[in-house]
Amino acid sequence: MDIIDSLTQLASRLPRLRETVQTEEATKNALIMPVLQALGYNVFDPFEVVPEYTADVGTKKGEKVDYVIMRDGQPAILIECKSINAALNIKHASQLYRYFACTEARFAILTNGVEYQFYTDIEAPNKMDDRPFFEFSLEDLDARKVNELKKFSKSMFDLENILSNASELKYKKQIRHLFSKELESPSEEFVRLFAKQVYGGMLTPDRRAQFTTLVGQAFREWLNNRISERLQNALDGVNTGTSMDAPAPEVVPAPSSDVTETVAAKEDDGIETTEEELEAYHIVRAILAQVVDPKRVFLKDTRNYCGVLLDFNVRKPLCRFRFNNKQTTLILLDKERNENRISLGSVVDIYKHADELIEYAKLYL
Repeated sequence: MDIIDSLTQLASRLPRLRETVQTEEATKNALIMPVLQALGYNVFDPFEVVPEYTADVGTKKGEKVDYVIMRDGQPAILIECKSINAALNIKHASQLYRYFACTEARFAILTNGVEYQFYTDIEAPNKMDDRPFFEFSLEDLDARKVNELKKFSKSMFDLENILSNASELKYKKQIRHLFSKELESPSEEFVRLFAKQVYGGMLTPDRRAQFTTLVGQAFREWLNNRISERLQNALDGVNTGTSMDAPAPEVVPAPSSDVTETVAAKEDDGIETTEEELEAYHIVRAILAQVVDPKRVFLKDTRNYCGVLLDFNVRKPLCRFRFNNKQTTLILLDKERNENRISLGSVVDIYKHADELIEYAKLYL
């Protein structure tokens, strides 16, 4: 099983785990150890994964870090664990700082089982950075982040390769954060950068205020256009059988007259599959991976709703989504097309109804 399949199955269990997992030890057993196993490490082999690793630091004796992943007999990755409901911050990493300086490890992970923060020593040799260079969450899996995570797996681990990419990942993350800030509220420097290239006059206070509005609007319009283009490319990719960065709904030859078109085969230009609908589809696909091959799960978009089908067959509806400005609704369907409507706060709330989705899918298995 590929790491993305293992992680999506684990993510589908999060709503139930949050209700029952309360302690740090329970978090280790229910979430952290399965993630390490998904990365290919044998958590029961003390030569590969060492629990409660001790490394005396100066006058500090007998302190332990929760796990250490070993490579060639030397510590490679230090892991500090917190309970599932703990909010991660750098104050939780004091032991990681100390051990990082006195061991051969070049990477450290701070995690609560759901969120994972990866650190190294980009700023100063042998001193762990204050900010992580890479983060991922089981509640926000995507192809790009999973591909970065794979570099830490047992089979792909390459110290030099990861270190060479670490600074790039870290600084790109900070730059994206700056872009986000500028998108919400353009700074004077950002406004001047663009205004002086399109306006030859003096930038008076009134003119600067005008360009602050214009730059913010233009930035958001450009971003929305790029998102629309990417969604259209994803839809076109389904039609042509090509792949994008993230997995898209598969298209197979129509097996019978009961078979319908997928999201890409739009009946007319009035049907537009949104990013939110695609996200909902991938969440359902991940949940159902526990009981059915994801390749059997397809997306169908219509004017009135966005639906998920089993085996590309309209007689096997699994669920439907309805999204509007006021309400997000998940609709579960049985064999007789009886509807169970569930109001959602957001798309990720679909995970809370994983058991119901699985039971409905079993009706057709």
